[in-house]
Amino acid sequence: MSSTTSIVVFDGVCHLCNGWVYFLLKHDKEKRFMFAAMQTTAGKRLLQEHGLDPDSPVSFLLLDNHVPYTDSTAIIRILSQLGGRWRVISIILSCLPRVLRDPIYRFIARHRYRLFGRKSQCMVPTSEVAQRFIE
Repeated sequence: MSSTTSIVVFDGVCHLCNGWVYFLLKHDKEKRFMFAAMQTTAGKRLLQEHGLDPDSPVSFLLLDNHVPYTDSTAIIRILSQLGGRWRVISIILSCLPRVLRDPIYRFIARHRYRLFGRKSQCMVPTSEVAQRFIE
């Protein structure tokens, strides 16, 4: 595990959010990201500690060296840490003003179940990646 571990709190029953976690597991070569589903005790606690409603979040939470990030800023920060082409994409996205980026992000977040679907239960990590998930 990297010494600069970050925590991503995500919606464990959202197909889009789970796809994002699988994407990060694949591309996070330094294993700097850990994950907590918002439905878990740890996920709920982290959301509450940072002013987000765990029962109705419109954003996931990134804790990067204990600093909270949400919405499009969290996405950009994560992509920049993946390096390579993902860093280039993060630079391009960061050129858009936040007042444009965040409403788009929030629209997708509010309608994520309708647009991408919902699982009946949280994802169960495989044994290869289970140590990267916080219960």
